[in-house]
Amino acid sequence: MNAEQLKQLEDDLWSAADNLRANSDLKSSEYATPVLGLIFLKFADNKYKRAEAAITKEHAALQGTRREKPISEIAIEKCGFYLPDHARYKYLLELPEKEDLAKKIKQAMEAVEEYKPELDGILPKDEYVALTRTSNTLLAELLKNFSNIPADANGDIFGKIYEFFLGKFALSEGQKGGEFFTPTSVVKLMVEIIEPHHGTVYDPACGSAGMFVQSQQFVERHRKKLDELGKAHDEDQLYVYGQEKTLDTVKLAKMNLAVNGLRGEIRQANSYTENPFDGFGKFDFVMANPPFNVDDVPLASVEDDPRFNTYGLPRKKTKVKASEKGKETVPNANYLWINLFATSLKDSTPDSGRAALVMANSASDARHSEADIRQTLIENNLIYGVLTMPSNMFYTVTLPATLWFFDKNKQDDRILFIDARNIFSVIDKAHREFSEEQVQNIAIISKLHKGKRADLIRLIDSYFRSGMEQLLDNLEKVEPVSEQLLDVLDDTQGKQAVGELVSQWQGLKALQQASDAYFQTADLHLTTSEAIEAANRAQRELRATFDPFFQQLHTGLKQLDKVVRQHEKARVEEARQAGKRTTTDRNARRLKDALEELHKEVRSAEAYYQHIHWLQERFPNAEYEDVTGLCKLATPEEVKEQDCSLNPGRYVGVVIEEDGKTEEEFLSDLSEMNIQLRELSRMADALTRDIVSSLDELCGDDA
Repeated sequence: MNAEQLKQLEDDLWSAADNLRANSDLKSSEYATPVLGLIFLKFADNKYKRAEAAITKEHAALQGTRREKPISEIAIEKCGFYLPDHARYKYLLELPEKEDLAKKIKQAMEAVEEYKPELDGILPKDEYVALTRTSNTLLAELLKNFSNIPADANGDIFGKIYEFFLGKFALSEGQKGGEFFTPTSVVKLMVEIIEPHHGTVYDPACGSAGMFVQSQQFVERHRKKLDELGKAHDEDQLYVYGQEKTLDTVKLAKMNLAVNGLRGEIRQANSYTENPFDGFGKFDFVMANPPFNVDDVPLASVEDDPRFNTYGLPRKKTKVKASEKGKETVPNANYLWINLFATSLKDSTPDSGRAALVMANSASDARHSEADIRQTLIENNLIYGVLTMPSNMFYTVTLPATLWFFDKNKQDDRILFIDARNIFSVIDKAHREFSEEQVQNIAIISKLHKGKRADLIRLIDSYFRSGMEQLLDNLEKVEPVSEQLLDVLDDTQGKQAVGELVSQWQGLKALQQASDAYFQTADLHLTTSEAIEAANRAQRELRATFDPFFQQLHTGLKQLDKVVRQHEKARVEEARQAGKRTTTDRNARRLKDALEELHKEVRSAEAYYQHIHWLQERFPNAEYEDVTGLCKLATPEEVKEQDCSLNPGRYVGVVIEEDGKTEEEFLSDLSEMNIQLRELSRMADALTRDIVSSLDELCGDDA
């Protein structure tokens, strides 16, 4: 299943699930958990189905022997689940209408829990009754729609669907939903920077366990890369530890671990007062998105706890009154969390001892006792880096948040600052995210800082490969779209503009030959500096061959835009002279749709090469360097000069981006827009006259 098919499946499934809210009196909180439960059940059934033949075969072979086992025991060994007949998805799907479907699903969930003790009491059961409150068919429809999930969909696909649903529920629930979901792209970036290859991962505010899922997926991607390079790697999985104060969210997290096949423990606990894993100095990696700016934590509950006081406690700046002695609260819990992450990491462990946390921007410059804690952390050389994110990345916080990174095995005493406020993709008017490529582009800054120059070469290589695949795919679409244009643009100028654009696309053949030559000689093992520098030169030369191609495409499209506008203007004038209304006709709409399709193809084709440009312009020698407005390695002296502020904006500086246009090009574009504005204004006036005339006729007014 490719990315486009997965996206379509996710959208279809969400549409089916959201139908519950549209056609019932259910609140988001009422249908989120049961819907996720059905996704889990479908996953369990798919996984069981793939192992069923082997389970049955082994059970038959052992029957009557000393090694005879219950079929349930064999099933758990083979796939992690045992599903009796009444817990199978097909059984539920084919139940007669007269059956109590909510009751049958509850029995199925109970059967899953019976044979998988770690899920005991976790799966939704009684919640399905609410789904039948206003309709007897909604639950059956939901089961039917979820049956569209392919039978061969693996745990990775299910994990993506599950995370997609969590994000959608968080978006629809607003503040409440955000409590258990951190946007996937943010988590991916955190994981890519701290690189949890192995060992234990701890999240003291684990929500729905998204940090753990992305950590496991990082491990799988890492192993795949090592396999491609012929390098050995550790096969051990991560073991995860999470705690969360809300029971319903704990249940979601445990379901998420089961969906993704993760090993670990999730416990209900308040991290301020409970330490269920005895976590001081215990974990290889720590990741979390804790609650911001909590101000009601009793000081007495944390002041004697080394998890929170090792680097200093946040205290109120004024002396507490005698009458309030013993009732004092921490002014802001942000630095309690910061302490917790630092103290939970193992000491002096090779290739681990790293943490990533989401933190309020205000923590970077907090004053008084918090500034003292921050200074202590800096003096102990624990802070690896700080990254400022764009605003509107979270469903519950509109202002930009910050990512803090700790490393107990830093190789120098500098701090890496990254300002990523201008790097994002738009989801809708109110929400943003990092694209997969943007995650990799930001993370490569950290990898270059660590001396992993080969990772940049391999990343750019992957963009070249993906870009060429996209171009070849787009080439197949250009001809039919061009024919649609020619059906309408039947004049000489139109035919010439379309013909030139098609001819420009033929230049792709030479570029494909250049790419093939590069791929044939590329050696991505890159074990020496000389090999890295040679590969960097080859990549820069290859990218340069693509620049004229895209410039010509843009010039051709610009000319075609002009021709289309002239064509539309001529049709409007013809209609005016004929005394007809100047509405957009069907041919004009077809023309605009076809032209937009061509623009879309060029944008998608060029995207990967724009990422290559972005990286090569900022890191031309395939090695880390400070980039104004983006990143800066600050020395302890520079940080001290800024009063130990950890605000990246103080260090990276600001760059004013140029649009790359000459004065003549700018004036030409401005003139074109002015012509368009005048034409649109004239059309608006004509439409206004038509509307007024029609209303006068209807109302019998003579005015």
